[in-house]
Amino acid sequence: MADSPPLRRVLLTGATGFLGSAIARALHDAGHEVLAFARPSAPRVLLEGLPVSYAAGDLTEPGSVGRAIRGCDAVIHCAADYRIWVPDPDAMRAVNVDGTRTVMRAVLAEGCRRVVHVSSVATLKPRSDGLPATEADAAAPDEAIGPYKQSKTEAERLVEDMAARSGLPAVIVNPSTPVGPRDIRPTPTGRVILEAARGKMPGYVDTGLNIVHVDDVARSCVAALTHGAVGERHILGGYDVPLGELLAHIAKLQGRSPPKQLSRGPLWPAAMASELWAKATGREPMLTRDALRMSIEHMYFSWAKAERVLGHRARPWQNAVADALAWYRGRGRLA
Repeated sequence: MADSPPLRRVLLTGATGFLGSAIARALHDAGHEVLAFARPSAPRVLLEGLPVSYAAGDLTEPGSVGRAIRGCDAVIHCAADYRIWVPDPDAMRAVNVDGTRTVMRAVLAEGCRRVVHVSSVATLKPRSDGLPATEADAAAPDEAIGPYKQSKTEAERLVEDMAARSGLPAVIVNPSTPVGPRDIRPTPTGRVILEAARGKMPGYVDTGLNIVHVDDVARSCVAALTHGAVGERHILGGYDVPLGELLAHIAKLQGRSPPKQLSRGPLWPAAMASELWAKATGREPMLTRDALRMSIEHMYFSWAKAERVLGHRARPWQNAVADALAWYRGRGRLA
């Protein structure tokens, strides 16, 4: 890519969301022209004040995707349906798998010079030896737990296959658990942070996650446009944190008592009841059986490759949590 013309015009899918809006800012800071691909009904509050253009469309409408990509030098495909529980897994798959296929086919058809596929560490398997997982620890879709992980894993394998067989100029990045400002919905992790800060997290199970500031992920997604290895994945991680330590830290910041560790056994009936309540009300459950299954493993990851190839850097996880809480507090959501 070093001798090629600069990648000026970049189409960004998922631009109106949490991570997408951070990538839009990072693209602008790096001097790119940002074209945000979004449904006409998608709220644009997270992009207010940014000089971005819009291309209306939907990942389930191939014609709109092709028209948006036409004339762009590169694409960052960040759009995804990210929920631990969904009433209709097929609708999630239509976005995460079929939508990804549509984007990648359009990239080839329109002659884009680079596409960054924003995947997830959900496509990787925790290691049996207890060490942090690396890019080599790829999962098959049938090894993934729940519709989200299954669909993201299938989508990543699709991108890899197209890169190998069709010459798709794709770089794959795998964010771990982005945390920070503008998690407006919020994401499942953002919901845990928000509820813990409100004192509504009565307990937790023994598990762990890898926390990375959303803006650090965004900068490395942009770096992947020019420095990533085509056809390969790059973990955009931060720091491995036991869930109990995260919740105790939030409780201390808020002047609350930390929640208690719970055993999983009694939580299975509660998870089933929570899912039944969700089906009846249409509201996302706080506890699910898939979440309990995932919590058995500590989701720890190494980002050494991304540091070497992309120059990825991660600030302390406490900074990411502080920025998330400050954003919620500024919007009156911690009252």
